[in-house]
Amino acid sequence: MARPIWTGSMTFGLVTVPVELHSATRDLSVRFHQFEQGTSSRIRYRRVNEDTGEEVDYDDIVKGYDVGGGEYVIVSREELESVEPGGRREIEISAFVDEGDIDPIHFQKTYYLTPRDESAARPYRVLMAAMEQAGRSAVATFVMRTKEYLVAIRPVDGVLALETMFFEDEIRDPSEELDDYPYEGELADRDVEMAEQLIEAMSADWDPSEYHDRYRERVLELIAAKQRGDEVVTTTEEPRSAEVVDLMAVLEQSVAAARGRRSGDRSTDATGPALSSMTKSELYDTAQDLDIEGRSTMTKAELIDAIRATAPTERAAS
Repeated sequence: MARPIWTGSMTFGLVTVPVELHSATRDLSVRFHQFEQGTSSRIRYRRVNEDTGEEVDYDDIVKGYDVGGGEYVIVSREELESVEPGGRREIEISAFVDEGDIDPIHFQKTYYLTPRDESAARPYRVLMAAMEQAGRSAVATFVMRTKEYLVAIRPVDGVLALETMFFEDEIRDPSEELDDYPYEGELADRDVEMAEQLIEAMSADWDPSEYHDRYRERVLELIAAKQRGDEVVTTTEEPRSAEVVDLMAVLEQSVAAARGRRSGDRSTDATGPALSSMTKSELYDTAQDLDIEGRSTMTKAELIDAIRATAPTERAAS
């Protein structure tokens, strides 16, 4: 079992529950090292003095806050430590709010909050059960790694999930950040009605297993192909036109396509004439569903040919 990244207590009222914090998510992005082109030499980064070009030891580095006009206020590590949040290892619940009251824009990262030992299990479960029945989330603050966090705590699949959140002054105001906001103008009722039909046609139950990082999968397939020594053909997909010529016509076509996808399986639709109108990413997804080998190195035309050759076999076997 993974080690906790934080241990302490959770308090609500006069009740104290010893708890541990574990990461609930992980970043699976493909990571690369950097090399000089044509060589096997790694690129390394060093801290250097921009005036002398000499490398500076970490212990000799201080922080400077830009106050404008080329002026900086220099602050030492010791001075920063003197104003760090207090050392109380405590998640202090200050309120319970309706689950839907917190706008998702505030959420940062999710952790699992677990009881630290057997003695903490009972009050932990009592709190979780009461929150489930009340439909409430807890709002709390705590300090981790010299930073104070605002958090929301909610029951998820038999455990309490803790979401770190942005403070209110960290959320940008769209009226201050965006040009021509708010966006005004008359809307045709027919356009809105057709958009509602499209939303209805595309509505589905949330199933996270249906979504995956297509770019990461293609990168890993590209790496595997190069490792095998396969020839890799690079192509650039033509971008879709951003110009809307006839909004109603586009909405009607979208509704028809969405209803068609819901009424038949993907492999059956993929063999029809609509293949040529699909983007390369959509064709790749279809090829992945059909488990077509070498799809990561195929051009758009090759993907279409491979899907047309494979999909009928898939349909006959089902």
